[in-house]
Amino acid sequence: MNVESDIGQKPGIEPVNREIAHKIEQFLFYEARLLDSERWSDWLALTSEDIHYWMPAIENRRRADKLAAYAPGRGAYFDDNRLDLTRRVARFMQPSAWAEDPPTRHVHVISNVEAYEGREPDEYLVHSVFVNYRSRGEADNDLLLGRREDVLRYGDGAFSIARRKIVITQSLFMSKNLNTFL
Repeated sequence: MNVESDIGQKPGIEPVNREIAHKIEQFLFYEARLLDSERWSDWLALTSEDIHYWMPAIENRRRADKLAAYAPGRGAYFDDNRLDLTRRVARFMQPSAWAEDPPTRHVHVISNVEAYEGREPDEYLVHSVFVNYRSRGEADNDLLLGRREDVLRYGDGAFSIARRKIVITQSLFMSKNLNTFL
């Protein structure tokens, strides 16, 4: 079984060993806990300097249509580098972020984690699914579901997120905002 990726990685034929798979899962669970706890600076520290954080907008297309449902250069909710993410984190932490006062409560659930050797040594291609439940005030509740494709790097005794592609199931985004990292 050979697994191809949409973000240019060609992993090995076999998944990573159990020890590495467990460490990757624990890293993803820790990342989710940081986000749920609004520890955005700590979360940002988990990203590499050259991160590409991309969440394309989904277009409904017929199977026969030659254009894909999404592609680089077309619409995206996020198409961020490290500077963009740093600015978003700084914005969340400002007292003037009135849309976050009172704060939105988040729960990130990460599941179906698959990890493969990446293109470079100490890089891993990781597929996962997520559920993000957001609750704000008394009546605003949103549920985001989707898939993620990450390239994680291991160096200096820790993982970092080098690439993240997020594909949500909704083609029409019904939430009032997108005040979360996925």
